[in-house]
Amino acid sequence: MSAGLNPTPHAAWGTLSQAARDAAYNNNLAVADSAALVAGRDVASAAYRAAHAGHLDVAYGPGARQKLDLYPAADPAAPCLVFIHGGYWQRNSREVFAAFAEGAAAAGWSVALPSHTLAPDASLAAIVAEIGTALDVLKADGPAHGIAGPLVVSGWSAGGHLAAMHLAHPAVTAGLAISGVFELGPLRDTFLNTALKLTDEEIATLSPLRLPVVKKPLAIAYGTAEVPALVADARALHALRAGAHAPGPLVPVAGANHFSILEELRRPGGLLVRTAQAILGDALT
Repeated sequence: MSAGLNPTPHAAWGTLSQAARDAAYNNNLAVADSAALVAGRDVASAAYRAAHAGHLDVAYGPGARQKLDLYPAADPAAPCLVFIHGGYWQRNSREVFAAFAEGAAAAGWSVALPSHTLAPDASLAAIVAEIGTALDVLKADGPAHGIAGPLVVSGWSAGGHLAAMHLAHPAVTAGLAISGVFELGPLRDTFLNTALKLTDEEIATLSPLRLPVVKKPLAIAYGTAEVPALVADARALHALRAGAHAPGPLVPVAGANHFSILEELRRPGGLLVRTAQAILGDALT
């Protein structure tokens, strides 16, 4: 847990100051070397993207950010990891997460990275809908790009939320949600809501912890050094699903913070690569 934060911030939410509420979801503040980790990610992703430039910027809608970067495997029938970037729905893009295709690619998988319109230019409801459209297009047009295998929807941080929201998509076989936000209510009381402007309806209908459980396999991963709010959300979503007998493990990544956890997706044979393989195996058996 991060120093200075209540171990269960949601339980004490009404007693917290504004500064404490903001800190509960401020991953950059919680990780001392976050700027260096982000800078290294950006450099590595630019190099990976430049070296695999054959199927980039595939449009799934008319918007400037409604595009997919596709990294097809040698075998068109190979599984495809759909990785949705994070940034609290209001920053980042697929381009700066390209390096995290490396682990799945080394395992013989295809990888697809969508971007979406950012808040405040799009509401959270609109962002969720955009990712659904991206999955529709990937299913329909993926074979033309050499991607015709089963889809495992995944994502990190806000992308973990979007992955959980799309587990029920008919093109999706299984899911891997990494360091996600699964209860939106507290976010309205933080700095994040300046751009998000969450409505009551969005909180009720777009919080995975408030929705019916989807029975497809979903692995839920978090770093043990993450802010307690995200740890709590991961554990709560897994408990909700376990109570409904929905398949999928809870995967605590020992010592990982909100940024370093993704090295287990980037590294060939990393824990999150193996988790994606295992969750797909569960779905196909």
